[in-house]
Amino acid sequence: MPLKHIDPAQYETQLAAKLGQFVEAFAPFGLPAPTVIRSAPLHYRLRAEFRMYHDDAGVHYAMFAADNPKQPVVIDSFPVASQSICDLMTRLRNALQASPTLRHKLFQVDFLATLSGQLMATLIYRKPIDDDWAAAASELAAKLGIEVIGRSRGIKKVIGRDWLLEGFELNGRQLVYQQIEGSFSQPNGEVNRQMLGWACQQAAGLGGDLIELYCGNGNFTVALAPLFDRVLATEVSKTSVRAAEYNFAANQADNVSVVRLSSEEISAAMAGTETFKRLQHVDLGQYRFSTIFLDPPRAGLDAQTLELAAGFDNILYISCNPETLRANVAALHASHEIKAAAVFDQFPYTHHLESGLLLSRRSGKAAGGSGTL
Repeated sequence: MPLKHIDPAQYETQLAAKLGQFVEAFAPFGLPAPTVIRSAPLHYRLRAEFRMYHDDAGVHYAMFAADNPKQPVVIDSFPVASQSICDLMTRLRNALQASPTLRHKLFQVDFLATLSGQLMATLIYRKPIDDDWAAAASELAAKLGIEVIGRSRGIKKVIGRDWLLEGFELNGRQLVYQQIEGSFSQPNGEVNRQMLGWACQQAAGLGGDLIELYCGNGNFTVALAPLFDRVLATEVSKTSVRAAEYNFAANQADNVSVVRLSSEEISAAMAGTETFKRLQHVDLGQYRFSTIFLDPPRAGLDAQTLELAAGFDNILYISCNPETLRANVAALHASHEIKAAAVFDQFPYTHHLESGLLLSRRSGKAAGGSGTL
């Protein structure tokens, strides 16, 4: 993201262009007027990564232009990062300048922040880090009031803890989420909060049980759980499953079960073509699923998962790629119609646009998949 393209005066124009492309792409499927969730034009990112450039004057944060990836562009600030990250950047750089142990062979710094005010810095090195580094990093963490992680090839040292606890209010509930270093978390915290609100608004009144694929750390699961009788959440990453289990307990989401299965595996299990030991504590036959929630990677749904989704009365779909979403909606168009739509501008000043759809079965179309369990 070249800094020269970050111009708050152009924000609405750029968002309107992305929205126009989305509406045009989905118009053939009877798209209702989408809800538009805007980002703050500055200080919206809760994650940031910088290469570290060393010269005679010391160490500096650097980025690289797409048209000249070998030439570092030294920066002093990054206005799209949260204000807490921007403030920490200066304090951390000054501390690194004063510590030969911490700055020697430092290759990259990753920042993670939360709406709740917690901060973490991961320092990545081209040389092994040792006990001397750990001692200096402990002083750094205490001085700056942050969590510090050190990484080099095959080595990870944790000063404090390797996770943060996010927290915010949603629909009268105070939600908390464990966010583990190196794992995915939503980069635009406030847009994420509003995205959860939109999903809850669409799910209200659907009733029955919910199955969620690609649940991650339970970001959506925690918010949606009170709206359904029972929730079965699936995720393939062991780290994310552990975080999800923590988050379900922390938010008293007692009606949620999580299993470590891929979308292809849960599709096969629900179709009855395969069995999995990881599902032995779950009786699929006891669920009465009304809704499937999907938040897949950019590739969208594979054919097997698409067939699974077609068997549900309601499909609540969050997408980070309008192109694959459009292809999936086209495949579902004969059986499901779009009831509600939204766009979420997680990434201002880029071409990326997240979106959400609620699709419901058309009248007279019988369920043809495994969603009737």
